[in-house]
Amino acid sequence: MTQLPGSFTPLEAGVPMPPVSTARFAIGDVVCHRLFEFRGVIFDVDPVFANSEEWYESIPEDVRPRKDQPFYHILAENAESSYIAYVSQQNLVVDESDEPVDHPGISGLFDGYAGGRYQLKPQHRH
Repeated sequence: MTQLPGSFTPLEAGVPMPPVSTARFAIGDVVCHRLFEFRGVIFDVDPVFANSEEWYESIPEDVRPRKDQPFYHILAENAESSYIAYVSQQNLVVDESDEPVDHPGISGLFDGYAGGRYQLKPQHRH
């Protein structure tokens, strides 16, 4: 890797690097919340917490998740409605129902559903 004169890498600058977490879930996986009654399909992953401090502080302290873990953007549904949720890895489990998720945003991002997973449309893949 070529480095420009006067530039430096974060390690050379003494910038601490965050610990690396491994995502347990992938885009297209159907998951359930461990504490609250909702399920959904993952459509994006943040390697660590990447929402506002105000949002984080609004979570009751006794159930507030750690920030140093993957957080997932989920097309979620419960008995009353569908919405977008932002959930820490520690609060998700695999959905074992093998039922598709009923969310209006699914058709815009995903093609098909099989084996508990949704297939991301080709135009949304990196």
